[in-house]
Formats: sequence, structure tokens, C-alpha cells
Amino acid sequence: MNASADRPRILVCKPIPSAGLDPLRETCDVDVWPGPLAMSRPELLVRAAGAAGILAVGDRVDEELLSAAGPGLRGIAQFGVGYDNVDVAACTRRGIPAGNTPGVLSDTTAEVAWSLLMAAARRITEAERYVRAGRWGKGDMNDLMGVDVSGATLGIVGLGRIGQSMARLSQGFRMTVLYTQRHRADPAVEAELQASFVSFEELLARADVVSVHAPLTPETRHLIDAAALARMKPGAILVNSSRGGLVDQEALLAALDNGRLRAAALDVTDPEPLPADHPLVGRDDVVVIPHIGSNTLATRVRMGRMCADNLLAALRGDRMPWLIDPAVYS
Repeated sequence: MNASADRPRILVCKPIPSAGLDPLRETCDVDVWPGPLAMSRPELLVRAAGAAGILAVGDRVDEELLSAAGPGLRGIAQFGVGYDNVDVAACTRRGIPAGNTPGVLSDTTAEVAWSLLMAAARRITEAERYVRAGRWGKGDMNDLMGVDVSGATLGIVGLGRIGQSMARLSQGFRMTVLYTQRHRADPAVEAELQASFVSFEELLARADVVSVHAPLTPETRHLIDAAALARMKPGAILVNSSRGGLVDQEALLAALDNGRLRAAALDVTDPEPLPADHPLVGRDDVVVIPHIGSNTLATRVRMGRMCADNLLAALRGDRMPWLIDPAVYS
């Protein structure tokens, strides 16, 4: 599994569109794990040995993996914008650039968040199961009573690229948009999005829908905890399409059980995949989908090409175009 001098080996941890693999195959030996399930950790460590580049698809990239790859490792490409699975500091210490795929999936992921919002508010997935079960025409007309989205208040936690796309989608529904994050956005962005900067506590208290778009860091883990859920407006809906670790799922279950929340809609969970017998999965007031925020062909093709560009730049000794930590070149 060692890379040759003229054909460096690239380990691709899960299948991605050929548009991302073909540029690599022109100059590299590309080792693609066939999937569909992820490699076991021991298998990943074995296959990483001698790799000049690793294209990670949510796989944990840490000191152990970097050591297993060996001294010939020259770059890490994360297939996605989030990189909480990558120990960037460890990569930088070793002089190994790591890159991700920002920008290309903002609208795509916001569309999924919006779909979750609508599904929870109008009980779409529950209604679909209702029909499949043969209950149409046999139940009470109030069985599937939802809530209006038009004119409601949307609270966005994290007004980055995806949060901004979410705010734009809300404009067609005449929603009041609140947002919170560490630093206030540019006034021009606020004006375009008609979004008001408020504290985290005020957003929770006022929003009919809270949509989470923050990165997962040690500081934001369980940002939505029991205290935050208790501050939310009674009957509100929680949407999370960012990272599962941002929400304390035990506290979320309690908030649903005690009626504080109307519903939750999740594209991400902790852990992933979420076991089929997990309490969140069997509830009518919870929509759970399997982390498909970026899952459109056009978006995945662009992500694959960006990963290829990142790795090929690293192999040439050039700066990665979508670099996570510039300090690696210091």
C-alpha cells in the first residue's frame, strides 16, 4: 500500500462522484474504499499506511491516523465544509495541510433545513405515515393539525453561509428573522436578509422556529442543552442541520415529553448513524433524516472536485485553495 515516487497513493475513505476521482487518477494511484459502510478504524489505519493524501468523508483524522499514514503524508482533504472530525492542530504541527469544501453546499444544506422546518410544522412525514397506515378518512380531522410558517418568527443560530441561505428562503414566507452568533454580521448583510441581531437568550424566547447552523467546537457542544430548551418559546420547533453534537439529545427528549417543544427536525444526530431503536426515531413529533444536507449530485460533484484540487495542490507543494489553517505554511 506504499505510494511510489511517480504515482503517489491517495486513500479515499468512501465512494464519491467520479468527477472528484478522475483528476486524481491522472497522476495518482487512487485507493477507494468500496463502501457503502465506513471502514472500521483498524482497517482505516492499515489502508492509510504509505498514503500521500487522504480524502476523508467524516472519518476521524487524528494523531493516530497521521502516524499510521507515515512520513509521506502530504495532505488531508475533508469532503464537506464541517471539519470537527479533523484534528487540524495535529495536522498543522506535522506540517500537513488540511482543506475542506466551503461555499458550494450552502444553498443545498439550507434547502434541507427548510424542508425539515416545513415537515415539522405541517407534520408532513407523520401525515405520509398516516396515509400508508390506511387511516385517511378513518381518523379525527384534528389528528394532523399543524402550525403556520408564514408570518412566524425564525431564529437562526449562526448566520454563516448556510444560515444566510436559510434567511433568504424565509423571505418568501414573510417571516421575522432573528439571528445570534459571537459577532454581529455586517450591516449590509443584515439589511439584505432583514435579520435582527439579538442575544442567544432573546432568540430562544421569541422564535417560533430555532434553526441551528453553528460549527461544532468544544465550546458549542450541547449549545442546545436543558437550560436552552427551557428558555425556548412554548410550542416552538427546533431544527438542526449542522452537527448532532450541538444538541443534548437527552434534554431534547425531555423537552418533547414535557410539551415544551412542539417538534424537532434533525438531519444530524449524535451518534451517526442513529440506531433504529433510539427514542428519537419512533416519535411522531420528531423528523429524523440521515445527514443528507449536501446530498445532491451537483453539489457532491463540486465537493469532489474541490477535494481533488486541494490534494493535487498539496502533492505539488502548492498552497491548498481551500485551506483550513493557514498557519501550516508559516
